[in-house]
Amino acid sequence: MSTQVTQPAQISLLPEQATRSTSLVAAFLRRFLRNKLAMIGALIIGVMIIFAVFAPLQYLLQPLQALASSGNEIATNYAPRPAWVRYVFLTHVVLAGTALLLSPIQLSGRLRARFPRVHRVTGRIVLVAIAVGGTAGFLLSWFNVAGAVGTAGFGLLAILWITFAALGLRAILRGDIVSHRAWMMRTFAMTYAAVTLRVWLIALIILWGDFYSAYLLVPFLSWVPNLIVVELILRRRSRDRAVPTLVG
Repeated sequence: MSTQVTQPAQISLLPEQATRSTSLVAAFLRRFLRNKLAMIGALIIGVMIIFAVFAPLQYLLQPLQALASSGNEIATNYAPRPAWVRYVFLTHVVLAGTALLLSPIQLSGRLRARFPRVHRVTGRIVLVAIAVGGTAGFLLSWFNVAGAVGTAGFGLLAILWITFAALGLRAILRGDIVSHRAWMMRTFAMTYAAVTLRVWLIALIILWGDFYSAYLLVPFLSWVPNLIVVELILRRRSRDRAVPTLVG
């Protein structure tokens, strides 16, 4: 009689064990795929960072006149400009590159938790680089290759870059960490316009075969999609907690 009581109990456990095992396997696969996609994404971003940071090094290693004579379109635009414009151009290259190189460190949650002092020191360097590099970028927007379109697109990019960084600083000084992170994500989107500009430019040159026609699109195309993506991410997060968004 005891056998008849225990046997159904053992049989009834089997579906529960199977369900639990299936859930564990599914969770493992989801985590594996998530980590795999994160690694691939980090690798792609890393390659883009290296390309965006080291591509402008040519302007520091060679005179603009020499680069212009070799057919470099950007150097051709700035080489005949007044000396102060050339100095502003080099300032923008150095400081925008600094912000580009250090910004990924600021987004690392693990680094913030383990080394908060590094996060604060690096953040100050990035903010100074953005303030000076953004001001230089705004001045250069009046001398850019794309003309009036470039003045509007790159000028607005520089203004928003500095503004978002300033709002992020103000938020953290007030102790508003959620708003600080939201504004710094927007700042990151503006910083990486240097990366997406080059990606779009390469794609458009391949498509059209002409540098100047392609360059007319990148003053806005380099940063508007970046900001849209960040706003969508922030809007999704705002469903769970109060995150300030630019629209809505």
